[in-house]
Amino acid sequence: MEAVEALAEKQDQLFADLRRRERIITAFSGGADSAYLAWAAHTILGDSALAITADSASLPESHKRDAEAFVRHFGIAHEYIRTNEFENPEYVRNGPDRCFHCKDELFRHLGQVARDRGFDHVVYGVNVDDLSDYRPGQAAAKQHQISAPLADAGLHKAEIRELSRRAGLPTWDRPASACLSSRIPYGTPVTIQNLKTVETGEEEIKRLGFRQFRVRFHGEMVRLEIAPEEMAKALNLETAKQFTAIFKALGFKYVTLDLEGYRQGSLNEVLTL
Repeated sequence: MEAVEALAEKQDQLFADLRRRERIITAFSGGADSAYLAWAAHTILGDSALAITADSASLPESHKRDAEAFVRHFGIAHEYIRTNEFENPEYVRNGPDRCFHCKDELFRHLGQVARDRGFDHVVYGVNVDDLSDYRPGQAAAKQHQISAPLADAGLHKAEIRELSRRAGLPTWDRPASACLSSRIPYGTPVTIQNLKTVETGEEEIKRLGFRQFRVRFHGEMVRLEIAPEEMAKALNLETAKQFTAIFKALGFKYVTLDLEGYRQGSLNEVLTL
C-alpha cells in the first residue's frame, strides 16, 4: 500500500509541475516515456499541450505509425517537424557524442517552434534511470533549457510503465526502443542507406515473432542481439536459416548471434568513460 501511495504522489507531483508550466511542447518519439509524458501533459493542459515528433530517417516508420495511432486514440495535438542532423558532418561521423548532435538539432527546432507560437516550455521524457546512463543528449537538453518533468518527479522506468498501465496506455509494456543510428558502432559513418538496411532487418525479425532485440551493423557482418527470455527461440537451426536468409538478402556476408543477448547501450561497452 505504501508503494502504491508513493507512486500516486509522484504522479501528483508530475501533474502539478505540468500545470504550472501552462503551455508545453513535448518531444514525442512514441516510446513508453515520451508517450506517458505527452498523455500527462494533454490530460492536465488539454489543447495547451502539443506533442511534436522529429521526422527523421533515424526514426523507424513503424514507430511513426505507432505514435500517430497513440495521439489519435487519446486526442493529443500532434505535429511533425523536419530535422536535418544528416547535414551535420559531426553527426554523420558517428563519434561517441553523436546523440548530442541529434538532440541539439531536435531541441533547437523545438525551441524555435515554442518561441514562434508562444509555448512556455519544451519537455522531454528522460527518467531517473536515464540519468546514470551515458546519454550525451542530456547535455544538449541542458544547453537548450529543455525540462525533464519525469525525472524531476523522481519517476523510474518501471514506475512510468506501471502508471501507463493504470492509465490504459498501450505503450505501458512497449519494448525499449532507440533511434536507428544507435545500431551503428561508433566510428562507422551513419548513412540513410545503413539505417534503412537495419530497419528492414528489424521488421523482418519482428515478423518472426521476436519482441525485444537489436540489429547491430558491423559492415559486412550483422550482430543480432535477442532478449535473454527469447534466446531459446533463436538458438535452433531453423531460426538460424531464417536469420541467414534475411540478412544475406540485405547484403551482409556474415550473420552472427550475440550470445550475451540484448542489452541496452551495448555499443557503449567499448567506451572508456
